[in-house]
Amino acid sequence: MSFPSEGMELTSLLVVKEMERSKGFYHDVLGATVFREYGGTSCVLQFLGNWILLVTPGGPTEDKPEVSFKAPSNPNDANSEMIIRVPDCQEAYQILESRGAPFLTPPYDWGQEIRCFFRDPDGHLLEISEVK
Repeated sequence: MSFPSEGMELTSLLVVKEMERSKGFYHDVLGATVFREYGGTSCVLQFLGNWILLVTPGGPTEDKPEVSFKAPSNPNDANSEMIIRVPDCQEAYQILESRGAPFLTPPYDWGQEIRCFFRDPDGHLLEISEVK
């Protein structure tokens, strides 16, 4: 087998404080499809050909003995973000804002790119970006 190989997929994991609230955001605001749920502590979503796994906080396990999953404690201290490339940033902004996406600012034109940022209910940073 070579790596990466055909048949492999990438899943982004996000730790969330309240599963129903976060699942609702990704489904109702972004339009992700709920694929599977596990006992109220995990939810797998499909979005733009990718997988998003929402999980509630949890402590170490045998296969990750020193790792705990925690939701962001301060939304202004970002250590990752998801970027959604869109054909029209202003239009995407208007649609997502009407669905309740909490944007930091309206779209900003940087010359070769127009972008703006918003957060999910737990403070995870998301960006919509249009390349001119």
